[in-house]
Amino acid sequence: IGIIFHEFTHNLCAATSLQNRWVGNLGNIPLLVPLAQSFRRYHLEHHTYQGVYGYDPDLPLEWEIRLIGNDPIKKFFWLVIYGVMYIGRGLAQQKQLTRWELYNWAWTIVCDVALYYVCGLRGMLYLLLSVFLGFGLHPGAAHFIQEHYTFRDGQETYSYYGSGNYFWLNIGYHNEHHDFPLVPWTKLPEVKRVAAEYYDHLAFHTSWCAVLYMFITSSVLAPQSRVVRSLDAHRYARKNLKVPSADEAKGLASVKSEFALRMKKAAEMSMEKVRAQRIIGAQ
Repeated sequence: IGIIFHEFTHNLCAATSLQNRWVGNLGNIPLLVPLAQSFRRYHLEHHTYQGVYGYDPDLPLEWEIRLIGNDPIKKFFWLVIYGVMYIGRGLAQQKQLTRWELYNWAWTIVCDVALYYVCGLRGMLYLLLSVFLGFGLHPGAAHFIQEHYTFRDGQETYSYYGSGNYFWLNIGYHNEHHDFPLVPWTKLPEVKRVAAEYYDHLAFHTSWCAVLYMFITSSVLAPQSRVVRSLDAHRYARKNLKVPSADEAKGLASVKSEFALRMKKAAEMSMEKVRAQRIIGAQ
């Protein structure tokens, strides 16, 4: 259902914006919590202000970073409640509810009452637990970590090309989606095929389970492992920078290789420092 929310957010489920809004409301029924229209609002802001501190609701909050740190146990439980944290980041912006968010609340209350009469308390608890688990430490929810946490220094967005795309509507094709957000999920593999020169050199994932395992156990991955920029830097880049043509991209190949090598060496040095600190601490 979360993937349906993503598609209706970009008006890719129906012919009109109004129809897409109602696709979201209908999909919201079994979730019991009014999420559809708020997700649409904040996800579009994520696309507009990706990585911009204070504007991108996908970025972890400061208190999350301080509290979780790089402790594997804390990271584990942080992932368990990741769906709750995702909602909390939107609430932390303290924005007034929009008209459609109010409609979503009213619709959800009516549907919850109807579900209670049909399913009873046990059915309602089952649905709530399903939502909690489905948006938490679940392979299908690993795309929240896969998408923008920096598994390779210098790369901000990552795609996933594993078998989970067959069940989760190609949500793993995230670089392709950010480049072409109005392309429906069915066409994203074709985007990668026809523009292979822009995607084949990028780091990517093939296992969501591996994503979760690496995030929890790695000493260099934590909630703060994100590319963050100021609003001024964001505006400057939008105004002055452009995507290179295919010929220009080929000309930059040697520069990218040198940069990647430097980043790899820097990452190795960082990991050596961590190992040294552990050895010293053990002594």
